Amino acid sequence: MSDVYRKIRNTARFLLGNLHDFDPAKDAIAYEDLPELDRYMLHRMTEVFAEVTDAFETYQFFRFFQVVQNFCVVDLSNFYLDIAKDRLYISAENGFRRRSCQTVLAIALENLAKAIAPVLCHTAEDIWQNIPYSTPYLSVFESGWVRLDEAWKKPELAEFWVKLREIRAEVNQVMEQARKDKMVGSSLDAKILLYVADEKLRQQLAAMNPNPAEFKQNNGVDALRYLLICSQVELLENPDKLADLQYKSESELMAIAVVNAEGEKCDRCWNYSVHVGESSEHPTICERCVSALAGEF
Repeated sequence: MSDVYRKIRNTARFLLGNLHDFDPAKDAIAYEDLPELDRYMLHRMTEVFAEVTDAFETYQFFRFFQVVQNFCVVDLSNFYLDIAKDRLYISAENGFRRRSCQTVLAIALENLAKAIAPVLCHTAEDIWQNIPYSTPYLSVFESGWVRLDEAWKKPELAEFWVKLREIRAEVNQVMEQARKDKMVGSSLDAKILLYVADEKLRQQLAAMNPNPAEFKQNNGVDALRYLLICSQVELLENPDKLADLQYKSESELMAIAVVNAEGEKCDRCWNYSVHVGESSEHPTICERCVSALAGEF
């Protein structure tokens, strides 16, 4: 119980801290304009909070704690929030990729507070009183139960993102070994070489992997390098290139290798880029950060 409580509280603190300048009335991004990753997370919330509701209605309170803990740890901390840090910390203050992320964070925070209110009443109210924007309700107990839009349910979208999460999990295992042996310091020091046997999936991944210089594609969000938290991704037509590499993983479905990223390290975002130094005004940062400082990314 104490571990669950601590995780819920820490997750809520992160969400609150990253909504300090967000006002849904003027900053929220419409659902149809959200990147795929954000729409997937809203779909995931419909699944999670439906299960929470069922756990309460059937008096399976142990299930409630399991589901909420899994949501905070697996879906938020280890996945969405891990990826979101780049958007929240690197993008321009009013940049689309940052505001779209905050839109999802606000929905997650409000519904998390509502969901835990019956059993963690003081924590739920503490969260609600610290929401940095105005709400129609003075208390979480006036706000009613969890509210999610049925239109957010997108099982066909979720099917693809589940595959992406499986790829990410495999990449993380290889990355961890490379980190353990000090071949890389952080994942941003790395370039990922990736081969998938499924041709359709390979084409879908290719659409998510624009040239690094085209960083504004896919809304600057739905790109493999951001999903895998690395500086570059190279998709392979076959796994032959991995033969002599040390840090790799191979199976019938996919092959993954970690190598050193190309270019120089950006002083601002710590990503590696071959374009660091091209800006005379900002010679130590990458093209993404130059654009972010100009309010364009």
